[in-house]
Amino acid sequence: MSMSGRIGRIFDKFMGGRGEHSITVPVMDGALKPNNYLERIASVSMVEAADNLTIGGGQVLLTSGNRLVELHDSGSTSIRSTFDAEITFLSASPQGALALGLDRLGIAIVGGRHHGKRLAANLSGQQLNCPTAAVFLDEDTLVVCNGSSAHSALEWSRDLLNLGRSGSVVRLDLGSGTASLIKGGLGFPSGVAVAGAGKLVVAEAWKHRLLTLDIAGGDCIAVVADLPAYPGRIQPASQTGYWLTMFAVRSQLQEFVLREDRYRREMMKTIAPEYWVAPALSSGRSFKEPLQAGSVIRLGIHKPWAPSRSYGLLLRLDDSFQPVWSAHSRADGQRHGITSCVETGDRLLVASKGRGEVLALHHLSPTEPDDLSVLMGSAA
Repeated sequence: MSMSGRIGRIFDKFMGGRGEHSITVPVMDGALKPNNYLERIASVSMVEAADNLTIGGGQVLLTSGNRLVELHDSGSTSIRSTFDAEITFLSASPQGALALGLDRLGIAIVGGRHHGKRLAANLSGQQLNCPTAAVFLDEDTLVVCNGSSAHSALEWSRDLLNLGRSGSVVRLDLGSGTASLIKGGLGFPSGVAVAGAGKLVVAEAWKHRLLTLDIAGGDCIAVVADLPAYPGRIQPASQTGYWLTMFAVRSQLQEFVLREDRYRREMMKTIAPEYWVAPALSSGRSFKEPLQAGSVIRLGIHKPWAPSRSYGLLLRLDDSFQPVWSAHSRADGQRHGITSCVETGDRLLVASKGRGEVLALHHLSPTEPDDLSVLMGSAA
């Protein structure tokens, strides 16, 4: 950073919170106006820690901890295989090969011409210890987001509280087993998709934005900035645009804590991680959890608009990555921690990792539905 940039940041902090030191959070309005769509759409299956939905070889697949799971039309599940670490991403090639991120261990390839190949957590000088998302460019080339070089994927809240900026986007040559850096210095890249010839779109969670990234040169442009929640996996929609999962929401208290270095260090040193003032995939299970300020429960009723550590949020984006409409599970809901989605037929399957549930959304057009019956599949 230039000297003028450092002076500007010091001045912003001295002036009581401007620029990067502001503790304001964008309101959810317009295309992000809160609703209860996610609470009312159909449930397909209960799967503990459901995550990483994809289609492989015509079969709906997802993960549950270290297990690769098949989801059948009836809603029943069967375990296809298990691995020796938590599966942190699952990506399928058009020819049916699967790439799996293994927390702290690297990448595993299942099926296709590179079946059985393992890529270590440190490959050609590039870190793959925290794989969060990936996309195949072709059968021999995989682009992987590594969220942090300092922490594992399961320690994402620790990376946030440490103001992590050690994430990277890495290109892997599966044939030679080598890795090359596309872009480093990112704040927990957590989602990636192809966005045209030679371009990627990357979700940078800790900076609350989407970037378009040039694969060859690494040049990037912020196409969506200052989101009110932390963006995760991004998935091209079948008709037009994209689906974006948001795994947790921001809050003013959280933004304040991120700027209080001494408090954060003492909190992480003396308090169990599940009780940190930090976003979570689920909440409300213990009275020890921080209330995130404000009145949460009144007359025994949990307010839907109350401050919340966890939230459920799915965004529909247009081709320019601008939000068109959204589906929510608010503070009083249970379907929080939306981490992945995939289209199959006329449905969008959505994973609520916080709830441990796979949901089905039937409205796949680019425009917001006029009524909830379309989302629930009871109208054409």
